[in-house]
Amino acid sequence: MNQRICNLDLEIDIEEWPKGDWEALTARCAAVAATVAAELANPRLSTSILFTADSEVHTLNREWRGRDKPTNVLSFPMLSHEELRDLAPDGPPVMLGDLALAYETCAREAQEKAIPITDHASHLIIHGLLHLAGFDHEISTADAEHMETLEVVALASMGIADPYGGNDG
Repeated sequence: MNQRICNLDLEIDIEEWPKGDWEALTARCAAVAATVAAELANPRLSTSILFTADSEVHTLNREWRGRDKPTNVLSFPMLSHEELRDLAPDGPPVMLGDLALAYETCAREAQEKAIPITDHASHLIIHGLLHLAGFDHEISTADAEHMETLEVVALASMGIADPYGGNDG
C-alpha cells in the first residue's frame, strides 16, 4: 500500500503481523518523525516499510549486517545524512531507504515492557526513520542521547511514554 503523509511517500507491506491499522500507524509515525527531524519532510523522499516475521528479519540481518540473529527493526539507508540534508525539495523522487520490523521480537519486547504493541511498533518505526535520516546511536554517547531525545519528543507528541524510562511527561 502506498501512502503520502507529511511529504514522505510510504510503501508499506504487511506480511506476518496480526490484523491492525499498521498503515495508519506508520503514516502517523512518519508525520511525527518529520517534526523532530526536518530532513524527513523533503517532498521528494520515499521509503518502504516491511512488517514481517523474525525469520525474515533474521535473514536480512545475517545477509546485510553479518549478525546471525533476529532484531526488532532494521534500517537500510540509501542516502548519507549530508546528502539528505542537501537534497533540494524540487526534482525527481529519491529513495530514503527501507525498514523491516520483526513481529515476534516486537511483540515479545512489548510484553516485557508491559506496553501495547502499537506503542512499541511506533517507537521502532520512528527509531528506524531517524536511522534513515542519518542519526546513529552507535557512534557515541552524545549521538545516542540526541537520537533518544528526538524519539522521546516524537513519541510524547503521540501520547506514548518515554521508552527509555525517563519522565512520562
